[in-house]
Amino acid sequence: MGRVTEIKGKPQEGEWSTGFCDCCADCSSCCMTCWCPCVTFGRVAEIVDQGSSSCCAAGVAYMLSLFTVCGSVFLSCKYRTKMRKQYNIKGSECGDFLKPFFCERCALTQAYRELTKRGFDVPLGWQGNVDRHNAGVGMGAPVVQGGMMR
Repeated sequence: MGRVTEIKGKPQEGEWSTGFCDCCADCSSCCMTCWCPCVTFGRVAEIVDQGSSSCCAAGVAYMLSLFTVCGSVFLSCKYRTKMRKQYNIKGSECGDFLKPFFCERCALTQAYRELTKRGFDVPLGWQGNVDRHNAGVGMGAPVVQGGMMR
């Protein structure tokens, strides 16, 4: 579930790895989203944007959008659509708008859980995940103890 399968060279659409209302699956992100949705949004946006936006900048944009009519819903919709297309998850732009419209916090926690299920440590951000992924890869030539001897 949630994985993309391939038939005749074409990737097929997968499902979300968790349900829309599965908030109890991760109580910590659910509580954080309940009290500070700007933090959840910022973390999700940074990873979906692959580091081109920062968690803080996205979180502030989200917080400021709360003062406009449906501004935060449009931001959530934009990133939900971007994430769905990035990971080839079934859905539509209409659903990407309606889910945040009716329960924005459920939509944010679902996106957070999806990134976690896909192997991201979301609080680390994009660069932290890249560094963690590359931790086992050595750079440069190996160091030889005692130098070269004949």
